[in-house]
Amino acid sequence: MPEKNQLDYTCGLSDEEITRRFKEAIRIDEEIRVVQGLPQARYDDELKKAYLAYPDGRREYVS
Repeated sequence: MPEKNQLDYTCGLSDEEITRRFKEAIRIDEEIRVVQGLPQARYDDELKKAYLAYPDGRREYVS
């Protein structure tokens, strides 16, 4: 049986629970950025370009 290193330990959480917590953390961060008036990084699948989405609705495409 191989030895486990520190990265192998998840404090008894399942992969699904870790994924759920990660997604919730991202959602909370997005809400905070909207309240603070900061842009959010997004990706436009149609144009295949990254952009910054500002709370006022404008988009600023980045190179």
